[in-house]
Formats: sequence, C-alpha cells, structure tokens
Amino acid sequence: QVQLVESGGGLVQAGESLRLSCAASGTPFNVYRMGWYRQAPGNERELVATIIVDGGSTNYAGSVKGRFTISKDNAKNMVYLQMNSLKPEDTAVYVCNMLSVYRIGYWGQGTQVTVSS
Repeated sequence: QVQLVESGGGLVQAGESLRLSCAASGTPFNVYRMGWYRQAPGNERELVATIIVDGGSTNYAGSVKGRFTISKDNAKNMVYLQMNSLKPEDTAVYVCNMLSVYRIGYWGQGTQVTVSS
C-alpha cells in the first residue's frame, strides 16, 4: 500500500519561507503527475502546484505563481514545494498528491502551514 507523508510545515511570519517535502512509501508505480493541494478552514480544497513526472512541466495557482516552486526527484519518489514570500492567505493544510496514469490518486495526510502577520 502506497502512503505519502508530508513534512516541513510550521508557523512562520509573513515574508518568510518554508520548504515542504513529500515522501512516498511502498513505491508508487506509473505516476503521471505529482502535486500539492491546500485547504483552509471553511474553504474547498484547491490545487496549488503540479509537476508532470515525464518532462517536468509545471502548473501553478495564480495566487502562488512567482512565489512557490514545485520540484521532484523521480528516483526517490519525492516532491517538494518551496514557498517564498509567504502571506497570511497561504495559511492552510497542504496535502501531497501523486496521480497515476490510470488516474488513481495517492494522498498524504497533510502538513499545517500557518503564516502570521
């Protein structure tokens, strides 16, 4: 059984940075896309950033583009999210996702990111 575990969340002040990591256990096969979602209390889950395993094409939510950078290590089954210039509006639980070519999703439990003003 594949499990994803996120790390790197925490409490920071506005303008500071965090780097999130997501590690997969139980080798996921046929991964097509890796990504990060986030959900704040009372809000729907939203896509933050994705990266295609083959080729590295990326996609970002407009609210984070230019501040966040997603990267990956295919050999290690890892995906990262570098978060710079954090804003209070970025406060949310950040969840890692890996999507197979069959559109089967693997999800982590999430890591809390809190940005104070």
